[in-house]
Amino acid sequence: MSHINRVYLPLAALLVASLACAVPAISIPDESAISTSAAQTVIAGLTQNAPQILFSPTLEPTLEASPTMSPSFTPEPPTDTPSPTSTLTETITPQGTITVTLTFTPTPFFSPTTEFTLITVSVATNCRTGPGKVYPMVGALLVGETARAYARNSLGNYWYIRNPDIPSDFCWVWGEYATVLGPYMLLPVFTPPPTPTATLTPLPTITPTLSPDFKAEYAGMDTCASTWWGEVQVKNTGSTPFKSVKITLKDKVTDVVVENLADGFKDVDGCLKTTTKDVLGVGETFILSAPAFTYNPAGHNTRVTITLCSDIGQKGLCVTKSFNFKP
Repeated sequence: MSHINRVYLPLAALLVASLACAVPAISIPDESAISTSAAQTVIAGLTQNAPQILFSPTLEPTLEASPTMSPSFTPEPPTDTPSPTSTLTETITPQGTITVTLTFTPTPFFSPTTEFTLITVSVATNCRTGPGKVYPMVGALLVGETARAYARNSLGNYWYIRNPDIPSDFCWVWGEYATVLGPYMLLPVFTPPPTPTATLTPLPTITPTLSPDFKAEYAGMDTCASTWWGEVQVKNTGSTPFKSVKITLKDKVTDVVVENLADGFKDVDGCLKTTTKDVLGVGETFILSAPAFTYNPAGHNTRVTITLCSDIGQKGLCVTKSFNFKP
């Protein structure tokens, strides 16, 4: 640019001097004004022949602005998606070319911090009303499901989550097979509900099966005042006490039959002593006196039949035994 100015400025001065000599009647303007005008003319010509500005990047920014209106900007709400920033750099080369470089600098992306503690399991896990197997099961967290943890127990091995099966309720899930994501140490520690009291279901009252039974055997003969009777030993081998008895003897030689019914039991020892017993308890033994003959049945085959009953009056559960003996 400076070389071109040195060529045109002397030519302009020479032209002005020759005009002054040829036309003496024209007044010569001030030299400073002529120099200024000539310089403006030369600059205008130079401007028309000036090299064009070239932009090296393919993307050419277009900036438009109204001289009477200030540009307005509408702020946009922030988003989580980062936007890059750009830098415009101008470089002027010795040949007069302006190179514009537009550099894009990406904004670093920051992932948001996880606000919740999440639970997943590798094995399907029961969800209970409290942190332990003693509490009833009310749901289950399955493999592939994700639940938010709202609290933990003091040992950190149970997590308080929303019931996967009943979303309106909460329950405790065991952490043995759980994977915990998030700030679990910030979770509140919940006091578990009281351990449920085991309800004992009373066993049904079992009425023992009454099975009356006894054993009987001949125990000898006894006599008093011209009467003779047999002695029979009975033992209660069943589960029911006996309260009454019926005993019958039949002399098979004379066909004489004697019989006696009584409440309780009686043993007559000759003419001197009589022993009685109201109830023959389970496992007890007693010598029972049979009804008496008015003659001596010694050597006669005799048949005895004994019936023992659980109630008085020969009622209730009754058992009968018979056998033969010879006095």
